[in-house]
Amino acid sequence: MGWNEDTLHRWLAGQPWPLGLEGSRGHDAAVLRPEAGRPVTCVDQCVEGIHFDPRVDAAAAGAKAVLRCLSDLAATAAEPRAVTLAVCAPADWSEDRLRSVITGAREAAVRHGAELVAGDLAQGPGPAALTVTAIGALPLEGRPVGRDRALPGQQVVVTGPLGGSLPSGRHLRIEPRFEAGRRLWAAGATAMMDVSDGLALDLYRLARASGVRIELDLATVPVHDDAVRAAAEGGASGLERALGDGEDHELVATLDSPSAIDGVLPIGRVVEGQGLVLLARGPDGVMEVQEWTPGRSGWIHGGDGPGGKAT
Repeated sequence: MGWNEDTLHRWLAGQPWPLGLEGSRGHDAAVLRPEAGRPVTCVDQCVEGIHFDPRVDAAAAGAKAVLRCLSDLAATAAEPRAVTLAVCAPADWSEDRLRSVITGAREAAVRHGAELVAGDLAQGPGPAALTVTAIGALPLEGRPVGRDRALPGQQVVVTGPLGGSLPSGRHLRIEPRFEAGRRLWAAGATAMMDVSDGLALDLYRLARASGVRIELDLATVPVHDDAVRAAAEGGASGLERALGDGEDHELVATLDSPSAIDGVLPIGRVVEGQGLVLLARGPDGVMEVQEWTPGRSGWIHGGDGPGGKAT
């Protein structure tokens, strides 16, 4: 049996009432209670066959859609408040599968202090697409971070090890780094983003947006155990996976003095110039410098590089 929008609406009407909702439930737009601070919003998509395998548990797919978007919110140092979910699913999806997607999305939001307050349902030819908008609040004081605000002389830091998220299934269990984002912002971070498309590609994008050059010290890049295990099975090395796998959703940031912040790892520096360079010490002790260019690794939708489907 396929799914029916009307019966899903009836089911939704019986779900818990979001506490942050001040207007009517089931309306096309959600009226939220006022929050102190500056509103922050972002949107992200989770497409079947690209971001999740059609065979994965539907609740995990719904959760991932929300968590990907919340990770972008974490990279602004905002507090999460609410999410909306739009689902476009093919006719052969079951109603139970749709319910599981919505339940997984709602539970993922609640775990991080947000609520599922509104959404939309549509039937299409497929593949399924889950679109989430996240809403948060940033304190009134302090300049927001941005990709275009890295400054020469700053250090580049990352909040955790990278690589191997796909073969391990970790890409379905994202942990948005809200606490780390707030601590980095409070410590003076000016540029910040989450690592979703590969460390090297995302640092290149940050450098390009800021009009600076980033020097990445390969000896300091933290390689996740998942990447090491995947490398042992053949293919790319652990370091190559850390640079290019993506879907780690750790935060990278630039700031003047990272030493006072627990749990962040310096991996490079910002200098005058443009682009991303990889620094590696050769067998003779001489530092080798490699210019990094898009297409070498990472995920670019519509690109010709080696990026693969993150399913």
